[in-house]
Amino acid sequence: MAIGISQGKFSPCPDSPNCVSSQSPDPSHFVEPLSYTDSQTDAKARLLKLIESMPRTQIISNTDNYIHAEFTSLIFRFVDDVEFLFDPDQNLIQVRSGSRVGYSDLGMNRKRIEAIRQQFRQ
Repeated sequence: MAIGISQGKFSPCPDSPNCVSSQSPDPSHFVEPLSYTDSQTDAKARLLKLIESMPRTQIISNTDNYIHAEFTSLIFRFVDDVEFLFDPDQNLIQVRSGSRVGYSDLGMNRKRIEAIRQQFRQ
């Protein structure tokens, strides 16, 4: 799975059901982006604090408008790559969460993004 941004876009999700992205045209992979009403600086600080509070996470890349984090599963130590891209013009954070290996993630990537969304709103 390719990580990073190219021309303002995440890499597309593979055909397998173990990836979600707010930029995916495929409804089975689509997930809503996060939204914020405070400044990008404050939203980013809040998101970083949230990610760092989650178990078995590591921030891999943190630039002005992009965050890449690794989330490692408890039992089998599978690594999922989670990316966040800030769009300050729309006060949105585009998101992508995908498994590095395997075919099915039993919906874990979608559940993770929705849990992050819920905590981010608080």
